Amino acid sequence: MDDTLYKILQFADIAHGEQKRKYSDERYIVHPIRVMETCSAYTNKIQILAAALLHDVLEDTPVTEEELFSFLETVMDNEVAKQTLELVVKLTDVYIKEAYPHLNRKQRKEKETLRIAQTSADSQTIKYADILDNCKEIAASDPNFAPRFLNECMMILKVATKGDKHLYEKVYKEVETELQNLRKR
Repeated sequence: MDDTLYKILQFADIAHGEQKRKYSDERYIVHPIRVMETCSAYTNKIQILAAALLHDVLEDTPVTEEELFSFLETVMDNEVAKQTLELVVKLTDVYIKEAYPHLNRKQRKEKETLRIAQTSADSQTIKYADILDNCKEIAASDPNFAPRFLNECMMILKVATKGDKHLYEKVYKEVETELQNLRKR
């Protein structure tokens, strides 16, 4: 990992603080690291790898867009910092319960799926890696919630098709396999 990514990892780790993964006792930061590592097998674009490490920071921590951008400008040039921030913003859920209490989960996820479909190829590539990491963990740990979650992932994959084709195929097959495995249980 180069120095820039290491500094970004440290920032994300501090931002996530003591957060833990929902289905394990692992520190939360292991998830963004795995997402970044998956992305790194398909691209070496620094803004994608940086955004992969930061993809949940705006959604799950008190860090603001302004604070994130100020930090990014200390470790990368202005244009790359802007591109990285844009990716993180595009990966941040908009249709959340707090903002849309009148919508149920299904309605929020449908709107979120349509929003994700409009995002860039780079943001969709990161989303694929995020889905891959989450689907394995949730399928193994929560058989009651997993069918709903995996079907939501499949809904995203059916419309968000602009990202890296090889990663897309891998993730699509993984989600299909996990759904089939759940049906066999």
